[in-house]
Amino acid sequence: MTALKSGDPTTLNRLYGRSSGHKLRNSQAELVETLLPAISVPQEGEITAQRLFGEDRPLHLEIGFGGGEHLAYRADLLPDHGFIGCEPFVNGVAQALTHIRDQRLANVRLHMGDALEVLRRVPDGALTMLYLLHPDPWPKARHAKRRMMNDGPVDLIAAKLKPGGEFRVATDDPTYLNWLLMIMQRHTHQFEWVNKAPGEWLNYPSGWLETRYAAKARRQGRTPHQFRYRRLN
Repeated sequence: MTALKSGDPTTLNRLYGRSSGHKLRNSQAELVETLLPAISVPQEGEITAQRLFGEDRPLHLEIGFGGGEHLAYRADLLPDHGFIGCEPFVNGVAQALTHIRDQRLANVRLHMGDALEVLRRVPDGALTMLYLLHPDPWPKARHAKRRMMNDGPVDLIAAKLKPGGEFRVATDDPTYLNWLLMIMQRHTHQFEWVNKAPGEWLNYPSGWLETRYAAKARRQGRTPHQFRYRRLN
């Protein structure tokens, strides 16, 4: 695998991406109007499990949850944990709300907007797990600074994860794959690579649901890669 050339560490101040697509169905629009306000992350102040769920519990955060199937799966699998999902795309939020309603998930809070704004308000060392699954690859070199996988955001992720906490990242884009490996190689003082066996990153570990996007990528001939990194003490 050919690594990209290393440049200066970059800091991402906000996430880029679309915020709307096709018109919502009436039932989806109703969920956005009624359910979303009831389970939204507070717009100001510190974000803690105690504040969101009324008690201390392991806290997970997913950046860009797409249609929300992975978020809902994990929340259903771990009902005693708390989950925060961040997604700027209103159609994805509407799909996630459908999962939350149908599965009666009381342990999920959503933020329709920039995940970095939420992540900055989480106390250091508060997260048990953070998920970044198939982010926009921004394939053009001039847009590399817009990628979530950059030194600034990875430093922020490291700060928010507790020692032993896990950062899970996946991509099916070859350019992004090389890029994320290069970036994470620069953060070996913060993260340990959990994937030990050769080719282990091609298989899903227990408790990791393949998303519809990943399944579509596989059908189109692209190979999803799944990586697990553990926060060092």
